[in-house]
Amino acid sequence: MKTHVKALVVGGGAVGTSIAYHLARAGWQDVMLLERDELTSGSTWHAAGLLPLFNMGYATSHIHDYSVKFYKTLEEETGLNAGFYVVGNLRMAQSRARMDEFELYASTAETVGIPYEWMSPDQIRERWPLVRTEDLQGALYHPTDGYINPADVTQAMAKGARQRGVVVERRWQVDGYHWTGAEWQVTVTKMVEKGGNLVPSDEQQVISAEHVVTATGNHAQRTARLLGLKIPAIPVEHQYIVTEPDPALAEWRAAGNAEHPVLRDADAKWYVREERKGWILGPYERNAPARFLYDVPESFRADLFPLDLDRIEEEYMSMIHRIPSSETVGLKDDYNGPICYTPDGNPLVGPAPGLRNMWLAEGFSFGITAAGGTGYYLAQMMVEGEAEIDMAALDPKRYGRWMTTEYAARKNEECYEHVYILHHPDEEREACRPLRTAPCYDRMKARGAQFGCVNGFERPNYFGPLDAPESFDHDARSFRRGGWWQYAVDEAKAVREGVGLIDASAFTKHWVSGKGATEFLDWFTTNKLPKVGRINLTYALTEAGTTRTEYTIVRREENGYYLVSAGALTEYDGDYLRKSAEDFMERTGKLVLVHDVTTQWGVFAVAGPKARALLRDVIKDAEPDTALSNKRFPWLSAREIELGMCPVMAIRVAYTGELGWELHHPIEMQNYLFDLLEKAGAAHGLKLVGARAQNWLRQEKSYRAFGTELGRDATPLEADLPRFVDQEKEFRGKAAMQALGVRSKCCTLLIDGPEDADPWGREALYLDGEKIGRLTSGGYSVAFGKSIGMGYVRPDLAAEGTRLKVRMQGQLWDAVVTCDAPYDPKNETIRKDG
Repeated sequence: MKTHVKALVVGGGAVGTSIAYHLARAGWQDVMLLERDELTSGSTWHAAGLLPLFNMGYATSHIHDYSVKFYKTLEEETGLNAGFYVVGNLRMAQSRARMDEFELYASTAETVGIPYEWMSPDQIRERWPLVRTEDLQGALYHPTDGYINPADVTQAMAKGARQRGVVVERRWQVDGYHWTGAEWQVTVTKMVEKGGNLVPSDEQQVISAEHVVTATGNHAQRTARLLGLKIPAIPVEHQYIVTEPDPALAEWRAAGNAEHPVLRDADAKWYVREERKGWILGPYERNAPARFLYDVPESFRADLFPLDLDRIEEEYMSMIHRIPSSETVGLKDDYNGPICYTPDGNPLVGPAPGLRNMWLAEGFSFGITAAGGTGYYLAQMMVEGEAEIDMAALDPKRYGRWMTTEYAARKNEECYEHVYILHHPDEEREACRPLRTAPCYDRMKARGAQFGCVNGFERPNYFGPLDAPESFDHDARSFRRGGWWQYAVDEAKAVREGVGLIDASAFTKHWVSGKGATEFLDWFTTNKLPKVGRINLTYALTEAGTTRTEYTIVRREENGYYLVSAGALTEYDGDYLRKSAEDFMERTGKLVLVHDVTTQWGVFAVAGPKARALLRDVIKDAEPDTALSNKRFPWLSAREIELGMCPVMAIRVAYTGELGWELHHPIEMQNYLFDLLEKAGAAHGLKLVGARAQNWLRQEKSYRAFGTELGRDATPLEADLPRFVDQEKEFRGKAAMQALGVRSKCCTLLIDGPEDADPWGREALYLDGEKIGRLTSGGYSVAFGKSIGMGYVRPDLAAEGTRLKVRMQGQLWDAVVTCDAPYDPKNETIRKDG
């Protein structure tokens, strides 16, 4: 066995072999793959091998699309047939809401370039008469995907990896990781058969590796323990059954007809495909339990759990309804095996939190579909420093250190159950909630708050009526304007016309200090640093020159900075900030201290034309009438003020684009401050405002948001934010940013869309029938009385007045590029004096 490699991949399933293959293909010469048993002996061996292109996420859609295309090339390269049956995929809809879901997905698919076709019930029945269609609304058909043999495709990737110089070692288990400061020392133990079990022997080796990738599947919790991490990848039982041959199907095929596509009745929660003239039924039922919360027993190898037919009776009967000929066939085989999940269903792909050169590829619920693309894009991240698509949605650090095993297990069970439940863009899943709550949670709830969940925090989405009729369903979701829409409209109008209060306590907050803090942040971020008492918006870049994080920086002392960033990405931002500070200190010897103070500070945003009048009623100052004037408290500045008995760091900035202040306060005083503001606000018509209205308002000001307009696939210059990039100074990623140029450009569009729907930020943009860009955000504008969106187009099309089309609900609607910040473009409202 080799004892020193550039990259060590741990795990010999489809994901691990793909990563090893793609690292070698990307040019790394010294790669080793370790498998504790045999290749494919984890979840790979019992996977059904489906390759669904359907996915509502942009990054995951790219990953699945790459896999499907890549698998078709393996036989030519390796001589091994990967067992890819390109039979297509027919996703059926029983309801109009399901067709709305398909139409939203289809527009996303267009942004990636994934082909699809629409089919009516009559067309389905004519083409595949064994399928009952009278209760269908229609279907979405993918002609280019199908299913594959999981073992064959894994072995083909393994052979391709070996041909490129990868060493594959079986029957070696990792028992320890140690970082020396320059490389990983990985202790491995030879595994041997004993009484049918696989057990450690006395033979051990230590492998030195510059990089390590873990793709350990069901063993992710053991990996987490060895690395001292929390990894919310826990398996859930997944059952599928194989029937005896169906005479009607056998007759159909004997007549020379082609194999059925993979059939998916999403409303019935199952997939079905042909298998030796019978059927495979794979349900996603309720109450499937999580397994292996802490470890996989040594006795569990390529094993299965007992079948629970009672649990899938409903899905089984619905298959008989959809394919009536299957009613008389018996069961031939059954499978009930562990499939890894994460709380949001997306895998964990990217750098491990807190560790250097340690990469995770865990939590794949659709591992065969995602394996090829994961290997490709992760290899780009490792070899080139960044992938060509924004992988932040899959980053392992999207879950903070607050996450527990119990949380992951319960959320993963919920995620499994929701595989075929409608994926509304405004959906909010209920498991494990409420968990992280600000002190004002109960007050907000008592006033009608309907909460969303961000990084585990409860955050008001909107405030519904306390006296709502029984017919009003707060939980009703829609791909169009949901029941919440009018309440969000009223909230947005309140900010534009009066005054609103928003709970923004979930914001990520870091305190950066030390003698080297100023020099560090000047190098770490793109903009000039603010003076003491002032604030600035700035960006941290990746080494590839794209946007890694957006910060509002408040300079409170000469070498003391308060950094505010997106609430959804606390650990994601914190890990990058800490590692970058460590690199700076090692290079310069100058001290930089980084502290996560997110949970120490609550935040209320008070915004609207009456914001100053409200705050004047509660401010404690020697000259309260002028304390909030432009002269004493100018725009983009920060001051320590007192509101009643609460000390507040007030920042004159508003994400809504109105006159306003963010009130950062000690979290333990939050309820006192809330009561004070609410009481004073009564005279000014204060309205509580949720995140959905705020999202619309920020689009009217063309404020980019991280995770939508801002990400690791575009630079701040491409986001059209040159005013926040000081190209006269040196900063991390500057040369790479300049070398990229402006490949596409962000713009804001006003949209004449359907009367009952707004864009969600996933839609394709067209000019003269040619796809020229995509939306990244969408919503409704109360200022203009129509839909609004932000997105990326070819640079030459980003000019004000350009007329485009946007795909919504299967149709093209008129859209026009507007100026940057169409609402109050000169910032007169936000700078208003008084």
